Amino acid sequence: MRRLLTVFLAGSLAALSLTGCGKKEAAGGLTPVTLNEVAHSIFYAPQYAAIELGYFEDEGIDLTLVNGAGADKVMTAMISGDADIGFMGSEASIYTYANGNEDYAVNFAQLTQRAGNFLVGRQPEANFDWNSLKGKKVLGGRAGGMPQMVFEYILKKHGLDPKTDLNIDQSINFGLTAAAFTSNDADYTVEFEPFATGLEMDGSGYVVASLGTESGYVPYTAYCAKKSYMEKNPEIIQKFTNALQKGMNYVNSHSAEEIAKTIQPQFQETPLDKLTIIVDRYKSQDTWKDDTIFEKESFELLQNILEEAGELPQRVPYEDLVTTQFSEAAK
Repeated sequence: MRRLLTVFLAGSLAALSLTGCGKKEAAGGLTPVTLNEVAHSIFYAPQYAAIELGYFEDEGIDLTLVNGAGADKVMTAMISGDADIGFMGSEASIYTYANGNEDYAVNFAQLTQRAGNFLVGRQPEANFDWNSLKGKKVLGGRAGGMPQMVFEYILKKHGLDPKTDLNIDQSINFGLTAAAFTSNDADYTVEFEPFATGLEMDGSGYVVASLGTESGYVPYTAYCAKKSYMEKNPEIIQKFTNALQKGMNYVNSHSAEEIAKTIQPQFQETPLDKLTIIVDRYKSQDTWKDDTIFEKESFELLQNILEEAGELPQRVPYEDLVTTQFSEAAK
């Protein structure tokens, strides 16, 4: 939490200068909206399906998509007004609220309901036991980030102490752990796609467990906007949510191969066969919700995870940080 708060308090809002942020009317009468996403990942397939199938245009939105490369940077862009909507783990909105920001971010639509990362080992383990991690070295994520907190949550579920029962290396930047795994002495690494499948296809590692399956239903990523923006532009938020719901409907009613073909323009560097494998892996573990409603039970579970990780000094009210009115109207 301190890392995110430092970003906001240090006055680094000017560090990001994004363009196209919903200030003027676009050609064709569409309303420009800038969406800043935490990462560009196949994990967010419904969003890319909505983009590629023209659902945002159908709703009158000219969408500019920006890869923020981290929740702290996404939140910074949104608070500074360089982004209209932010897409990230909802822990970022909790941190800013707890810091006393009056124009805080409000979550209005949830996308994923499971963690999107996988535990990759050196050898296949058909009957993987989490207790086998005792004494092992694992490449993990940054402190206070959802990937690391969910990993620790799972370890504790299995009676393991993340600090004493294993060695979690958190020194490697996000997106670089897979490459590091191929050349260092770690026994396991926690990877998102396409890195998990990439390690398997290269013969450098093997997926032994899904953190998404093991952790249960967790509100991993959601869309939010500043309270002031939402109050001034409820029709934009509604149209945006409508487009997302159409994307949800599409991925939940089509095959992995059909979804992969649809979103491939977003991932041109990934071969279709690999993309299909990844989409199928996410689809088979029930990654995406049927709707975008961010329920109170999920929000409280998220706060439980933050508390267990030592990242939440006090609980915050669901009613302040989540609204379901747009998702309910989009159903």
